[in-house]
Amino acid sequence: MHTTSRSSFFQKSRPLAVVLGGVALFSSAGASAEAHELPLGDGKISNRPKSGYVFSCQQRFNPNAGGAHASGSWLGRSTYDPDLKPTVSGSVSWPAELRISLEGQNRVVRSNTLPKTLTGRFPIRPQDKAFAYDRNPARIVETDIVYSMPASPSVAGRSYCVPMGMIGITVTNTAIFNALDGRGEDAPAHEIQDACSGHPERNGLYHFHNMSPCIRDTRSGPAGHSNLIGYALDGFGIYGKYGEGGKRMTNADLDECHGHTGTVTWDSEEREIYHYHMTDEYPYTVGCFRGAPATLPASLSPGRGGPRAGMRRPPPGGFGRPPRQP
Repeated sequence: MHTTSRSSFFQKSRPLAVVLGGVALFSSAGASAEAHELPLGDGKISNRPKSGYVFSCQQRFNPNAGGAHASGSWLGRSTYDPDLKPTVSGSVSWPAELRISLEGQNRVVRSNTLPKTLTGRFPIRPQDKAFAYDRNPARIVETDIVYSMPASPSVAGRSYCVPMGMIGITVTNTAIFNALDGRGEDAPAHEIQDACSGHPERNGLYHFHNMSPCIRDTRSGPAGHSNLIGYALDGFGIYGKYGEGGKRMTNADLDECHGHTGTVTWDSEEREIYHYHMTDEYPYTVGCFRGAPATLPASLSPGRGGPRAGMRRPPPGGFGRPPRQP
């Protein structure tokens, strides 16, 4: 069985040109070459929209929740080094099925939630080096889902908190979760994932918390904007790490929800719209929703197995209502 070394994705390299349909696309993957040590996001949970934080629907966390039970040399007091972090071994392929279609004013997602990218072997086996740090007992499970988002989303009058669980989906058919683990800590820093930066949660839903090195961050050229890599539940697009002019995005370039308005390719047209970006730094993906989020099927609700500590049951309209202010 072939296991891909995660560290290979984080080496400094020139952009890779990939030709698709006669058009040269440039691809860069992994963390920034300038800083292998990334800032730790522990404690950056907010009860309101705040740049560099997760505006979480869940405000209380169980410090003894399942997850990694040990850390290693990759984790420091305020930083972590993804190059030094172990990965779950294995190279497993899955019969992924994903269809995203425009139907009237809606964008409809039909997915079996199995990834198009390779995964490690889960549950983590005792002979796997990752087992010394994380004994994730979950298996990757297929779950058929259908949900709708607005095809042309609009920025709402207020921002919405992000739930624990699925907050979006990639074009490679993998669920996107927010930056937090079950203890409310920086998931990419603490939890052990496979070489594609993914793992299953307790009910078997395979997901990413940050940009997967197995998703090519393609763009039209070295100075081009990243292409679409997924959709948030509010219908807005999630793009890779590069903005206009090929600038690598940081929290300072984005708003409190980890997005901004700019010109992107949207449904095969160049449009100036609001969109989110992936970044190397926490919170990595969506920090809050700028539009009203879609309601997911009950099969993906955080209520499976009962609500987690501090998590209210989702209201009929979805996870839109922010937590009560203290």
